[in-house]
Amino acid sequence: MKSEQTEAVPLGCAALHDKKPGYWKKEYILKQTAAVKTRVMRLAKPLDPYTGLPCKNKVAMKLSGLSWIIVLKDKNGKEHVTEKANLSFKHTSVTILWYGTNWPCLDVVSTLKLFGVTPLLLDQNMPPNKNGPRRLSLIAEYHLANLTESSVAVGADGLVQLFSVNPGLLIGIWKEKNEIAFVMVSLHYHQLLERSILGSATVQYAPPPNKPVLDDIDPEYGLHDYSLHLEMHGRSCTYLRGTFRNLFCRKGDIANGYLRLTVVSLKDNRKHLPLIGTPGLSWETDVFKGNVKDCYMMNLTLFDEIGEPFWCFSAPVCMELSSKTSGLYDYMGHIYTTNYADSEGKVCVKLVWLEETRQYIIVNLVLYVSTEKVNNWYGTNY
Repeated sequence: MKSEQTEAVPLGCAALHDKKPGYWKKEYILKQTAAVKTRVMRLAKPLDPYTGLPCKNKVAMKLSGLSWIIVLKDKNGKEHVTEKANLSFKHTSVTILWYGTNWPCLDVVSTLKLFGVTPLLLDQNMPPNKNGPRRLSLIAEYHLANLTESSVAVGADGLVQLFSVNPGLLIGIWKEKNEIAFVMVSLHYHQLLERSILGSATVQYAPPPNKPVLDDIDPEYGLHDYSLHLEMHGRSCTYLRGTFRNLFCRKGDIANGYLRLTVVSLKDNRKHLPLIGTPGLSWETDVFKGNVKDCYMMNLTLFDEIGEPFWCFSAPVCMELSSKTSGLYDYMGHIYTTNYADSEGKVCVKLVWLEETRQYIIVNLVLYVSTEKVNNWYGTNY
């Protein structure tokens, strides 16, 4: 140390010693976390021109060390953490499957929490240290008391029954005993990284509210120029993927608090859509595996007139056999229906099974969007 520096050193040391124990450790971790968040959120900006959604999610996952865990909590307050998961990536979602042998009996399970997990200290040249400090981001909390009564039955095979809970949760229950066989979650790509990284261990990420852009000229503002990207898939197969543009609703079609957007019309057989393969959801545990027929994951992305994601979800749905038969001239076969509903809207799908070609055809697809959602988004009053 040079002599002219000695006078300044005691002052610097005094400033350092004034800090409380752990201050610099906390500062270092905060800066490291902020730097990773900045790099990851930069990767959330590039969009896929086909889906209109972030296309760098896999790269961002690797960069941030992101993974997902579930925490089952029983009525005594004991928590059961499950980390090892199987991932299945699609164009607009990622499906995550967990299974375990030491989960509590269904009768005593109270909640299930889904977290995004990222390491606090990340070395770009090394895989994440599983035993190192980590940060949790709460994505969803599901209340599972009285599961079989409060959820939607999706289907069953010889071993398990499937129950769906919004948003996007699927639980498989062993038929022979009242225990959870597996848990499956489908996460839509819209704001996936934000929800998985920017929340806290107790509070979910809250996206900034949409600021309505008022339009006093267009008398049907908020009723037209919607576009839809729809994906129907299992864990390994995709049964349908398509984009539908110029969707609209006439004022006379607004009823019971919903705008009606007809995507596939029953009367226009030129737009009827065949499914590829037979819908079903495959599952597995450490010992067993199976496939539940007549159900699938539905990924819906509805965009507004300027291409902003307006209504998005990824959820398990089922196909129910209707008592009616097809009255269409072009099709003779059994009719199946798929219905989905959440706080923002409803989806109604009608399919016909063609025995000759052993194929499902979508003959009617209608979206019902909540007028409350539309009014809040556009600043309108329908």
